[in-house]
Amino acid sequence: MDWESTEKASMDRHAPQPTSSIPATENTVWADASPLLEAACRELRDGELVHGENFNLFAAMSALEIMDPKMDSGIISRYCSVDEAIEDGAAPIPISFDKTVDVQCIIDIVDYLLACEATWHKGHSLAQTVFSCIYLLRPDRTASHALLDSYCKVIRATCKAVVSVVSDARTHEEEDLFTMAYGLPLNEHGDDKCLSLLNAVEENISRQLRACKAPSSKRKVLEDIEPLQANIDLEEGYCKALLCRIRFRKHFLHVLTCMKRPQGRGMELARKHIAACISELESIYKSAEFLASNACGTCEDGMEDRTTASGHQPIGFDSSLNSRISAPTPPRSIKLLSWKKATEYFEKLLHDLDFICSYSLDPSLEVLLRFLVQFQKSQPDLVARAHLQLLLVQDGKLYGRDPIFAVITRAAGLPEVAKNHDIQKNEYIIQLGQLVINMLKILCTNAAWQRRKLGKILQDWRVIYVQLELAFTKEYREVSNTSDDESISVRIFKQILVWVEEQTYWIAHRFLMLGFELDLYAPGEYCMVYWYFYVILIKLAEKTHLKMSATDGTAKRKGKKRKDSPKDLARESRIPHAVLFLQCQICLAEGLTLLLAALRNELKILHSPSPFNSEHERFIQHFELLQKACIPDHVSYPSFKESTAYARFSTIVMYNYFKDAQKIAKEIKSSFSNDPDRLAELRRLELVAEHNSVALNVICKVGALDPSLKVSLEFIHHPCFATAVVKRS
Repeated sequence: MDWESTEKASMDRHAPQPTSSIPATENTVWADASPLLEAACRELRDGELVHGENFNLFAAMSALEIMDPKMDSGIISRYCSVDEAIEDGAAPIPISFDKTVDVQCIIDIVDYLLACEATWHKGHSLAQTVFSCIYLLRPDRTASHALLDSYCKVIRATCKAVVSVVSDARTHEEEDLFTMAYGLPLNEHGDDKCLSLLNAVEENISRQLRACKAPSSKRKVLEDIEPLQANIDLEEGYCKALLCRIRFRKHFLHVLTCMKRPQGRGMELARKHIAACISELESIYKSAEFLASNACGTCEDGMEDRTTASGHQPIGFDSSLNSRISAPTPPRSIKLLSWKKATEYFEKLLHDLDFICSYSLDPSLEVLLRFLVQFQKSQPDLVARAHLQLLLVQDGKLYGRDPIFAVITRAAGLPEVAKNHDIQKNEYIIQLGQLVINMLKILCTNAAWQRRKLGKILQDWRVIYVQLELAFTKEYREVSNTSDDESISVRIFKQILVWVEEQTYWIAHRFLMLGFELDLYAPGEYCMVYWYFYVILIKLAEKTHLKMSATDGTAKRKGKKRKDSPKDLARESRIPHAVLFLQCQICLAEGLTLLLAALRNELKILHSPSPFNSEHERFIQHFELLQKACIPDHVSYPSFKESTAYARFSTIVMYNYFKDAQKIAKEIKSSFSNDPDRLAELRRLELVAEHNSVALNVICKVGALDPSLKVSLEFIHHPCFATAVVKRS
C-alpha cells in the first residue's frame, strides 16, 4: 500500500474535523497523523528519528524537537508579548503600596539582575538573561519610580558598554551570542544621564540613613526627611543594603568607562573605582543575612542556589518573553548562576581588571608576552580579556602610541635609530607587523581558542621568515656580511631575521605548554611531548643567545675600542641569564624524556597502547601544526623513536639531567631577584628537578628488582613539568 492510500484509509477510518486555520483546498486535505506517529514511536529506539532520504547531519542539528523545552520555543512561552505580561500584572509599578515590601522587592530585582548579568558574561544570551527583566524592556513605565528607573538606566548603560568593548575587540567569536542585542533597548533616551540620576537617588538614601542613625536630640531637625520604608527598626538595614548595591553599580560603570580611554590614560582612575567596587561587593555580601531574615513570602532553599540575597523570587522577570528573538536557532535552556556565584564572578572580574590596570605599558615585547602568559594563569573571562586586547592594540599601534616597527626593532635588540629607518616600508616588514598584532590578539583569547590559533599562525611566521630572507638576499646581495662598513639596512635585516626565528619558537613553546593547561596529553604520551619540548627549547635557547650576542655586538661598536683584558674575555664568554633560564628547562625536558623512555623500555610502565590509533598517529595528531611549519626542521616520529629506543637507567643515572637543572636554577636565582614572577618559576623548576632526581635514584636502586614498585606522574610543583612519584603497592 502506498503513502496516499494509507493516508486516505486513515482519513476514512477516523474522519477528523479540521483544526488548522489553514483551509483545505482541492489539492490539500487534512488528515489525523496520530496513528502513524504512535506506530513510529513503538518501532523507534532511543536515538532514532523518522527522516527522509535527503535529511543530513546539518538538518538534524537545526531541527526542532517538539515538546522539548530546550528545543521547542513555542512550549516555554508564558506570555506572547511584553504588553500581555504587563497587563497580567507581571511587572507592577509601584511593586507594592506597602513601602517595606516595595523596598524588599527592589533589592530582589537588583540581586537577580546581578545573577543575570554574570550568567550573560559567561556566554548566555543577553535577551534571555539581563533582558528577561520586564522593567528594562519598557523604560517609559519606570519613570515614576526614581530608584527603579535610575537603576534600570545604569544597567542598560553597563550592558551597552560591555557589548561595545567585546565587539570592538572582536573576541566575541568565542561566544557568538554575547554581542547579539536583537533590537533590545540598549540605548534609550536618558540612559546617558543614568549616573547623575543614580547619584541623586544615592544622596537621598544617604540622608535617610543619616536620619535614622541620628540621636533622638537631632531627630526633630530631620523629621522632614521621608523614610525609605515604614518599619523604623529595619530602616538602617535596608538603607545600607540599597546604598552598597547602588554604589557598586555606579563604580562598575566608571571602571568600564575609564578602561576604554585611549592609550591607557584611564588606568589609574579605573583602579580606584575597582577598589571601591570590591569594597561595596563585600558590603553586599554582608547584607545577605539581614535580607534573608526579613524576607517576606516563600524563599529558595539553600544559600548556594539562591538567585537573590534574601532567597525570595523577584517580581518582573520572564525569560520566555524574548525566547523567540534570542537567536536564529532554538533558544537555550539557561540555568542562572546563583547570587553567591554571581558576586564571586564579579569579584574575580574586578581582580582581573585590576591586574590589567597595574601593568606599566612596558614597550618591551618580551616583558609584554610574559605579562600576557601570567595574566592567562588566572583563566580570565571574556570581558576582562576584551579590555586587555583593546588596551594592547589601538589604531594599529601598541597601546595606541608605539608603532609596531619600533616594537619589533626594540625586540630584535636594534638601536633606537633603527625604528625610523625606511626599511619599515618594505612589504614583508609591514606583514610582519601585522603578524605581531595578530599574535597579541590571539594571546588575549581563551586557552583552547589560543592554542588552535597559535598553531595555525606558526606557518605564517615561518613563511614571513623565508620571504624576509629572500628579500634580504636580493636587496643586499652585493654588501659583504663581514665588512666593517656594513650598512645599517643589512644589520636591521639580519637581526630581525634572528628575532623572527626566536619568536616562532616562542610561539611553538607556548603552543606545547597550553596542551598541558588544557589536559590534552595522556600519561602514555608524555614521553613524546617532553621530547618535542626539548627540541623546541634547544632551538629557542639557540636563537635567544644569537639575538643577545648580536645586541651585545651592536652595543660594543658604539663604545671606544680598547685592548681585551682577561676579565673582558670572561664576561663575553658568560652565557646570558635568559639563556640559562631556558637551559634549566631544557635539562628538565631531556631528563623527563629519558626517564619516561627508560620506564617504558625496561619496566613497561607509563606505556598505554591505544586500541583506536597507533603512537605514530598520536604523534601526528599532537604535532601536526608544528610539523607543517617545519618547526624544527628534520624532526619526525622516526627521530623521536631513535632518540628514545635505547634509553636505560644504567646510562641516564650516570648523567643526571635533573641535577644539572637544579644547579642552574640555584645559580641564576640572584639574577632575577627583581622579577618575582621569574623567581617563582625558577623555584618551581628547582622543586621539580630535586624531586625527580630523588625519584630517579630510587628507581635505579630498586626498580628492576621490585615488581611492586609503582611510578606515577603528578603536576604538584609545576603545571607543565611533571614530578615522578615512586610508591610500593
